[in-house]
Amino acid sequence: MTLLRTTAVCASVLATLALTSPSSPAIAADGQDKPSTTTFAVIGDVPYGAAQIAAFPGWVDRINDQPGLDLAFHVGDIKNGSSLCTDDYNAMIREQFDRFEMPLLYTPGDNEWTDCHRPAAGAYNPLERLDAVRATFYETPGLTLGEPLKVASQAAIGFPENQSLRTRGIEMATLHVVGSNNDRAPWAGLGLTAPTAGQLAEENARMTAAIDLVEDTFASARQTNARAVAIFQQADMFDPSYQPTWDLSAFQPLVQSLVDEASTYDGEVYLFDGDSHVYNVDHPLAAGSRWLGIHGVQGSADNLTRITVDGEANNTNFLQVTVNRPGADEVLSWERVPYDSQP
Repeated sequence: MTLLRTTAVCASVLATLALTSPSSPAIAADGQDKPSTTTFAVIGDVPYGAAQIAAFPGWVDRINDQPGLDLAFHVGDIKNGSSLCTDDYNAMIREQFDRFEMPLLYTPGDNEWTDCHRPAAGAYNPLERLDAVRATFYETPGLTLGEPLKVASQAAIGFPENQSLRTRGIEMATLHVVGSNNDRAPWAGLGLTAPTAGQLAEENARMTAAIDLVEDTFASARQTNARAVAIFQQADMFDPSYQPTWDLSAFQPLVQSLVDEASTYDGEVYLFDGDSHVYNVDHPLAAGSRWLGIHGVQGSADNLTRITVDGEANNTNFLQVTVNRPGADEVLSWERVPYDSQP
């Protein structure tokens, strides 16, 4: 048996064990006994800089020590934008991600590939760094980091980072949507003043795949009568510090898709993001929101709640999210848990 085949078989066995493991009962297959709630952690924009890199293993330990966590999500930016985008750095973060004792779903941010054209980041070609990120973190498509769990992914069309699963009546999906106008901003570090044809083609294909996953996730939610949809991505498309000079044009198709799908879905919708680094909860697509005009979309979606996690210097905590029992006022509730608190 070849090494490649052996690795594939081992991954398959690990995925099967993860699906049935007593340590992950809340995401067991339909028909199996399940607990009354599911709880997951969300982090993003971490670690930033030497001090956070040194602290990150301890923060992983703290999340692992938190009782009852069934899943974890990292919503991108595994480094700051002014440090080198090296393979060694990616490998170090992968090593820490593998230490999570629950399944970890990671969706990339702009700092680990889009912004790597910057001189301080190494003046790389961002598309080459995107390939490197995928090679490091998604070499086994359809399998989470941390504790292995089999999930659906868009690997067949080239986007293994776009993943989805269903747990406790919640349809969840990770979207690869990043800052820097979803990589439509010119690679100024390489001396460019306009996006390249290859850059635009990549962004268009990636945004199309993200929108397809949004539509598929809502279709599944309607078919299964899911209680809610939860979407995770890096880009904050509704940054409270927005300035009119910012170019957000790349996000318009996705925002329109979210309005279209959420407004015709009889359930709650949650969008978790990072990017802007400051914890925030709002309803950016509700009727009367300024964001409808900023993004130039039609319609509104009062049932979408957006949650931004703390990041960068504000990353002193992780977000603990609970899937509440049917009949609760809200499907999801959450709290920020300081890393220096006792479990």
